[in-house]
Amino acid sequence: MSTNPNIVPSHAQVLVIGGGPGGSFAASALAREGIHVVLLEALKFPRYHIGESMLPSLRHFLGFIDAEEKVEKHGFEKKPGAAILFNQWKQEGYTRFGTGNHSWNVDRAVFDDILLRHARDCGVMVWEEHKVTGLTFTEGSDFRPISATYTTGTGETRSIGFDYLVDASGRAGLMSATYLKNRHMNESLKNIACWGYWTGADMYAPGTERENAPWFEALTGKSALVSSGRIVSVGIVLDVKISAAKKAAASTAAGGTGHTLQDHYISQLEFVPKLKQLLGGAQLRVDPSGRTPTVRSASDYSYTATRYAGDHFRLIGDASAFIDPFFSSGVHLAIAGGLTAAVTIAASIRQHCSEEEAGMFHDHKVAVSYTRFLLTVMGAYKQIRNQEAPVLSDIDEGNFDRAFDLIRPVIQGTADVGQTLHQDELQNAMDFVTHIFVPTDPEMQQTVGTRLGIDLFGPDASFRSKEEIMSLAAGDEDVEHVLNQANATKSIPDFYAGPDRLLGEVVNGFVGCTTIGALGLTRVVNRGTLAGPGK
Repeated sequence: MSTNPNIVPSHAQVLVIGGGPGGSFAASALAREGIHVVLLEALKFPRYHIGESMLPSLRHFLGFIDAEEKVEKHGFEKKPGAAILFNQWKQEGYTRFGTGNHSWNVDRAVFDDILLRHARDCGVMVWEEHKVTGLTFTEGSDFRPISATYTTGTGETRSIGFDYLVDASGRAGLMSATYLKNRHMNESLKNIACWGYWTGADMYAPGTERENAPWFEALTGKSALVSSGRIVSVGIVLDVKISAAKKAAASTAAGGTGHTLQDHYISQLEFVPKLKQLLGGAQLRVDPSGRTPTVRSASDYSYTATRYAGDHFRLIGDASAFIDPFFSSGVHLAIAGGLTAAVTIAASIRQHCSEEEAGMFHDHKVAVSYTRFLLTVMGAYKQIRNQEAPVLSDIDEGNFDRAFDLIRPVIQGTADVGQTLHQDELQNAMDFVTHIFVPTDPEMQQTVGTRLGIDLFGPDASFRSKEEIMSLAAGDEDVEHVLNQANATKSIPDFYAGPDRLLGEVVNGFVGCTTIGALGLTRVVNRGTLAGPGK
């Protein structure tokens, strides 16, 4: 195979389609292991992308590929936590990331470009403006992709063979949408979002440890609004039916003409008074080129697939699944998927296990990570939507069953339960997780912890039963809120954890190995005993 950096080789050990965060991360992790990786990206970076708010887990993942310092040095706005105001509470809730565990609000064009350049620094052969248009497969029933057709920036059509494929092609989802045809929209989250960027806005909680945290506020009408960053991104998320009704009513009031998407967007600010107060005299930014709408929109963006891996291929990021952006989980899930794709491909190459076992590990990890965040997002919407029971029938209960092994004993009050998860258990799980959003702030948490003489949010803090919480609270609502939030936060550790947490859970007898030079899977011989990679 050619190793000339100026020529796309005719074959690669691993082909990565897409240079977003997931694709760049997977490519970097594999190349650092000495594996030959080719990455084809359809666009020229830097390029615009929505999704500026990052979770604190990102720092741990970036540290794994030695990219954290590059991102930190750029000087993106630091994000200490998130403030959330639901319509039934007078005080916002606050989820803090902890001392020294900040994340960032980033300019995605710049952030994604940093990661793509880092992949090249790691030894990945990166080609921008090379768009993959089709795949070919082996004959028979194994459905293994073996080559890809792509067009270059000059319009030429070429092909490349490969041993393994990582599909990080974004929402287009080449494998899932075109070949597997296994993508399903989430009927519980049929929303439409519109967003714009503002300058001159006030800052949330200046002078406190919450300074400049993103602000989430529920609108009247079962909707949500998000703000984050110094140049603030303000997005409105509405149920599609509610959005259509509002637009129709406004259009009628305007005589059937003249009511634009921007008019609709601006009008919704009347339903979020505290957000409007934070905006103050801010101005909506206008694209100076005139080529991009000031206000953008996207709809029907929550979806999943029936599987995320197969014979010599892995799906990651938006090519695999996407959840409503309420909790800024997109980049986290993309990079987590990028890591498990890299780990399982390395394991297959190094024969730590069979390719089937490797694919099953990746499939499990993507499904469970998606479901844990889905639970949290739907818990938030349950609060916003006046406690209406959300529709869960379109979600694979098997994934819920795997995702909630940690918290089901807490919900049911027992550590010995069966593996069948029923609809009422799903509702109970969601009720449990909604405690993440109760109205607290760091000052209240510190006061309660000092008063009770216990560490509420530390890594060694234990779960507390409902009875214990009620006893400690003794009728004090603030104490009850803080203790419930401490419990709920521990049930969704993916917000804060990195590679060790992701790969440490046993899947079909394997855990991930993150040792540089030995990336792959390790077989668990007995509980707590590892055999070593490939043994």
